[in-house]
Amino acid sequence: MKPEAQKILIITYYWPPAGGPGVQRWLKFVKYLPDYGFEPHVYIPENPTYPIVDEKLMNEVSEKAIIIKQKIKEPYRWASFLSKNNTKKISSGIIPSKKRQSLIEKIMLWVRGNLFIPDARVLWVKPSVVFLKDYIAKHHIETIITTGPPHSLHLIGLQLKKQCNIKWIADFRDPWTTIGYHKELMLNENSERKHKELEKSVLHSADKIMVTSPTTKSEFSNLTTKPIEVITNGYDIEKVNKSELDKKFSIAHIGSFLSNRNPRILWKALKELVKENNEFAADFQLKLIGKVSQDVLETIDEFKLGKFVNNLGYVSHDEAVSHQRISQVLLLIEIDAEETRCIIPGKLFEYMVSERPIIAIGPKASDFEGILKETNTGQFFTYQEKEKLKDTILTYYQLYKQNNLKVYPVGLQYYSRKSLTEKLVKACLTDH
Repeated sequence: MKPEAQKILIITYYWPPAGGPGVQRWLKFVKYLPDYGFEPHVYIPENPTYPIVDEKLMNEVSEKAIIIKQKIKEPYRWASFLSKNNTKKISSGIIPSKKRQSLIEKIMLWVRGNLFIPDARVLWVKPSVVFLKDYIAKHHIETIITTGPPHSLHLIGLQLKKQCNIKWIADFRDPWTTIGYHKELMLNENSERKHKELEKSVLHSADKIMVTSPTTKSEFSNLTTKPIEVITNGYDIEKVNKSELDKKFSIAHIGSFLSNRNPRILWKALKELVKENNEFAADFQLKLIGKVSQDVLETIDEFKLGKFVNNLGYVSHDEAVSHQRISQVLLLIEIDAEETRCIIPGKLFEYMVSERPIIAIGPKASDFEGILKETNTGQFFTYQEKEKLKDTILTYYQLYKQNNLKVYPVGLQYYSRKSLTEKLVKACLTDH
């Protein structure tokens, strides 16, 4: 007789039809958890304000998932009456550089940072605790998982842990007080202290902590003695029709291109290459797929590269995967800052299985540098290595001309969503 499935409750804000990378992690864990004897109950907002929507992702929701919805009060919806465009950009993490911020953007950032702590979804905490307390008792839920950002969802877990005495796992897809945009929120001293107190309280109260990178584990280890597991993001098997590679020597960036991810060394290297090599200039194309900040577009124009740009805007996840497979080279950029060494962009893993060479630029000692090296899927550069970057682009171009531009990945199976779900089960959901 088959044993009864163990019930777990996953509390998440981002869920289809939300688009972007934030939704993928738990969408895929929920897909595979039933294979390991778990019945996933997923708690989501009924009326969310998603900055990016991808209706096609609704087809990927597991039929075995039990979806529970409750209404949420969304400050971003109220703010959109003042400025819909600014609200959408800020809620999606596209914060203009300080010199470009309008008065209304400055006001919105101050309000977001100081009146809604830890974030704009904090009004969902109290009603969720009231509802879920009864739901947990009625359905005999044994384990809850909260995933952030938004980190206010961890406050739901914090209260349920106190009131229900239930096993609680706090999953941090990104850090809390050291995430790149945190310092852009114009926090006053009192607000900064509240963030740190709440972060510490969550880290001390959860039974287990999940993080996506070794650096975040190291950072949190200084704040708590609770067990911390590193479970990275990963890739799923995508059913994509095989297509021919781009005819052009396309270097493609897929995903949000934020103001502070603006790699001037790349633009400078490309400017020199198109100036020095007429053949390169004739073949080169810069593909931008996803939301791109105005700062980035203006810098590209500053380096006289505008005529080489093919700006496709936001596309569905399926289309993004297709572009990953047909582009000649894939571009991965992270902010040049100490606190972003821990960020391993979710798209890295989809990039890796595309079997196209990756050019990655980030801060020294970035966690994703090691993954690129161990899987033999691309080259990593710091923001100080312009000549090395230029030489690599030229080498890739020469291989493209020879019709021999490809990579030979190793060890990718470790990062499959199925393997990562098995690791989640063994490390966090199974009592030892």
